Amino acid sequence: MESVKLIWEFRGPNAKPTAEHHVVHLKEFVEAEKLEHTLCDSETISEFFSKAFLVVEKKHMNDLRERLKPHRGQLYREE
Repeated sequence: MESVKLIWEFRGPNAKPTAEHHVVHLKEFVEAEKLEHTLCDSETISEFFSKAFLVVEKKHMNDLRERLKPHRGQLYREE
């Protein structure tokens, strides 16, 4: 199954709490849409730069890109 990682980037002194809060909304969206095989989390890159991300099956990419407006995306490979 091919997956993509939709990414939202946050910068500034509130980047980490903003990314963490964005993840709450992403999880609510996943539940409301009944999406399966997803992964939502945040990642702190530095004190002033954090990311929120949603991993979904590639078949959902175009629809979710239009609806959720991520800043960028990339192919996702499980590690």
